[in-house]
Amino acid sequence: MGTGGMPGAGRRWAGAVLVALAVLGAHVARCTEPPEHFIYQGNFDCFYTNGTQRVRLLVRYIWNQQDYAHFDSNLGVFVADTELGEPDAKYWNSQKEVLEYNRGAVDTFCRHNYQAITPYSVARSVKPKVKVSPTKSGAQAHPDTLICSVTGFYPGGIEVKWLKNGQEQTAGVVSTELMQNGDWTFQILVMLEMTPRSGDVYTCQVEHSSLPGPVTVLWEVQSDSARSKMLTGVGGFVLGLIFLALGLLVYLRNKKGEGHGWGAGTKSLLGQNAQPVGLSPGSPPFQTSVQTAVESGRVFLVSHLLGLGLDPTVCPSSKGQGRAGAVGRQSCP
Repeated sequence: MGTGGMPGAGRRWAGAVLVALAVLGAHVARCTEPPEHFIYQGNFDCFYTNGTQRVRLLVRYIWNQQDYAHFDSNLGVFVADTELGEPDAKYWNSQKEVLEYNRGAVDTFCRHNYQAITPYSVARSVKPKVKVSPTKSGAQAHPDTLICSVTGFYPGGIEVKWLKNGQEQTAGVVSTELMQNGDWTFQILVMLEMTPRSGDVYTCQVEHSSLPGPVTVLWEVQSDSARSKMLTGVGGFVLGLIFLALGLLVYLRNKKGEGHGWGAGTKSLLGQNAQPVGLSPGSPPFQTSVQTAVESGRVFLVSHLLGLGLDPTVCPSSKGQGRAGAVGRQSCP
């Protein structure tokens, strides 16, 4: 159905002006003046059956929000809706040009606009997205609910059914109103109250003009053993991921520890003639952190030795070799 003014060729606007002049002329003919404040409306409705195979034009004339006359293309003449509209309808029917224009508007207005608008409205279609999700009531005395969410479809005409083990369900089915998303698409929710029993299969079936056939989404009630097996599998998978992460962490830490040991890296740090501090065999375990600094051309090695009876001060020798002072020994000269 199309409504509104008449866009298009100039002769259509000429027809609209002609109707307006006819309205004013009717008031003049009755020697009446229109009130100071009033609302005059013309509403054009097109009704289509099987595309443009059958088209009906209904033109309504409204004075201060009250229909007082109309033109019906099925009749081909103007008809008064109130006593106020009788003089106007009689006058318009006496005007040959007005009648011809309104009769021809079935083609020039309705069919023309149908061809122009159809690609953006009637022919446009968007497939629906279907999802089934269960909800628990939390009370043993009340059944659970399955929700079939159908979203993002156009046009709005759609049929949603609930099936249980292949049989259509009508009891316990509740549907929301068709809701607009604001982007020329729609959504609808259809709920089914059910009492889950092992082995039952529920199906949400959707039929829409954009689909070649019905779309179905299944939901099956799982037994306790199947549910426990699934939970066990999920738990085992999570534990496996945890152990894998721990193993990878230990490996990376060991790899990092090897990179900080005494070796060629120390020589490159202290110079070609530098040697690590010698420790007597059988010393207890220790942790070492190394910090180097270059000051006045001399290299100092600071070692924090835990659990050893050694002075942490390292004195550089004249030959570039370091020696560790004994406990209680004074600082290097």
